Amino acid sequence: MLEMSISNIPLALYIHIPWCVRKCPYCDFNSHTLKEDTDFAQYTDALIADINSQLHLVQNRPITSIFIGGGTPSLLPVAQYKRMFEHLQNVLTLAEDIEITLEANPGTVEHAPFADYLEVGINRLSLGVQTFSADKLVRLGRIHDPNQAITAIQNAKDAGFERINVDLMHGLPEQTADEAVADIDVAMGAGATHLSWYQLTIEPNTVFYRDTPILPDEHRLADIEEQGRAVLELAGFRNYEISAWVGQNDSPCRHNVNYWQFGDYLAIGAGGHGKVSLKEVMGLEDGIYRYSKSRLPKDYLNFDNHPKSVNFQAIANDELTSEFMLNALRLTDGFESRLFSERTGLDLSDIKPILDKLQSQELLIYDEKRIQPTLLGRQYLNQVMQAFI
Repeated sequence: MLEMSISNIPLALYIHIPWCVRKCPYCDFNSHTLKEDTDFAQYTDALIADINSQLHLVQNRPITSIFIGGGTPSLLPVAQYKRMFEHLQNVLTLAEDIEITLEANPGTVEHAPFADYLEVGINRLSLGVQTFSADKLVRLGRIHDPNQAITAIQNAKDAGFERINVDLMHGLPEQTADEAVADIDVAMGAGATHLSWYQLTIEPNTVFYRDTPILPDEHRLADIEEQGRAVLELAGFRNYEISAWVGQNDSPCRHNVNYWQFGDYLAIGAGGHGKVSLKEVMGLEDGIYRYSKSRLPKDYLNFDNHPKSVNFQAIANDELTSEFMLNALRLTDGFESRLFSERTGLDLSDIKPILDKLQSQELLIYDEKRIQPTLLGRQYLNQVMQAFI
């Protein structure tokens, strides 16, 4: 392997809040129905203890972004966020322009006034709307209605949030292209500056997997994709990643771009997953590691019997190329060629035969500065990624 400079690899932080008011039938995330006796202060104590146990992984790097996901992170009281962020500022170096994203649901029962989040340092919101269709919200098991979703976006904007992502699903049960496009129009009209527009997929261990609804066929899905893309591009939104669109007055989600560029990220919270590049740390061999936390909140809180970091495993050299490419090729503009060696420690010349073949098939273009999927390559992205496995 080549020598990696850890200081050049960005470091982010993921925080997992595992509770929801009600679990949706399509959801396979690590989320659990909120109980009346849930002790948020105790969970925040655990988060603080968790980050304290990982300070050796920081290696003198600033935290460039924080993403708070779930579950429904806005269920955690603002007072607990204030306490947690005060601690993070004491033990970590937070970049001056740090991006801090909070996932929130539109229902007012699930979050505090949006201005309160700004006051504690959160500067980007991601609202889980999914659709503005009343009947499809019911079908998806969501507990908000279309008016609440529109109001939430507008209230966040009025509170002072300049960066507001809206999650939208397409390919919903019996959805038409016109319905899918209408969702995009409403989100943009309400003030969304960024859209995560992705297709509903049926995952194992979900209600929809056991009782699968009737979904649009391939022809309708293609029509939805084509019409949705046209509307977004006409509105000035840019598709910088497979399912991510950014408006003219916003910038790409820094935290997610760090994932896709194979940057490092710490993780705290039940079920959180982290990835770190290490050099001469706590007796571990130099390398790139993934680790995860106990999934169940009750286990995560049980310090003695369930260590917070489990499955702390090095990524094997023969897996690094595929892991890097599975992330980086999601980006429409690809990535700077130097990143491959900087983030993996591998020599780019080792994969030149694969790059040459994909370029000859017009699926990818590359030179000493940049590697990028072509339009055809983005259409057959799975095939491109498979070439590196």
